Amino acid sequence: MSFGSSNNAKIDKKLEDELLVEEQKQRFHNQIHAFTDMCWEKCVDKPSNKMDGKTETCIANCVERFLDTNIFIAKRFSERFK
Repeated sequence: MSFGSSNNAKIDKKLEDELLVEEQKQRFHNQIHAFTDMCWEKCVDKPSNKMDGKTETCIANCVERFLDTNIFIAKRFSERFK
């Protein structure tokens, strides 16, 4: 009794797809950590129990600018390689 190669190919494809999803999740988590580290260093002078309005606004603006920049760069790359 032998296993068909198409069966193995289906399993390999499914495994490959699952690995790609996990890699994307990991990249997303890494990006979130990068946002957090960068914006924390830029905006938070000293940690306290509650974030003041200035710090909260700074963090929001920091993340928004970082996202805007990443989207702009991604669009430029996609235009360049069409």
